[in-house]
Amino acid sequence: MRVNVGSLSIGGDEFTLIAGPCSLESQSHFLNVAQEVRQRGASFLRGGLFKLRTHPNSFQGLGTEAYSIARQVKEQVGLPFVSEITDPRQIGDMMDVVDVFQVGSRNMYNYPLLKELGTLNKPILLKRGLSALIKEWLLAAEYITQGGNEQVILCERGIRSFETATRNTFDINAIAYIKRYTSFPIIADPSHGTGNKDLVASVACAAAAAGCDGVMVEVHPEPEKALSDGFQALDLPQFSRLVDQLDQLLPVFGRRLAKPQ
Repeated sequence: MRVNVGSLSIGGDEFTLIAGPCSLESQSHFLNVAQEVRQRGASFLRGGLFKLRTHPNSFQGLGTEAYSIARQVKEQVGLPFVSEITDPRQIGDMMDVVDVFQVGSRNMYNYPLLKELGTLNKPILLKRGLSALIKEWLLAAEYITQGGNEQVILCERGIRSFETATRNTFDINAIAYIKRYTSFPIIADPSHGTGNKDLVASVACAAAAAGCDGVMVEVHPEPEKALSDGFQALDLPQFSRLVDQLDQLLPVFGRRLAKPQ
């Protein structure tokens, strides 16, 4: 199954690359990152407006202040925009800002939110919960599709396990399982899956080899200065190397990297 987003789609022969910062930090910052990732090969733009953080004193995103920034930047660079929705009350304000609503891992079990998103005519990117079984993940997707919205894209982003060397344990099995036994397109998030920018490219390529339909990575010009999750963000040269690696790898599997429109 393909999920259409304007003139682009996720699923099928083309491999989708979604890139951008963890959080919008300012107009100039987001525009700079957006222009750079588009020029280097991303066909979708990502960025957090609202951020659910474990520590209450951590940066929570610019919130409603970021709406105008996101709207202007995505129109200027011509890329569809993926961002997390954290509350059903945000839907009305975000409808004309966001092209794909992301449901974060903490909200995979937020059934009232999933039901509301099921009534929309807009693609939903559903991340796997922190420790969710694949069955629970698919049942969460059903909450959306039963409302009439079948435009669901799954996202494997790693799960908690006994291992502490990486932020999460990235589940390659889940990608192969979803592709074999369901019709949902699936992308991978190796940034959250590893929590280590030096591992992101390797895991992204492994996910591509396992059959996923795209990857979503965090990119920041100066990761050490990022307001959130800089430790897992690629800098611009690292992002360019990842694009080159995917360009070489994907034809082996009869696929190609989707290009910006």
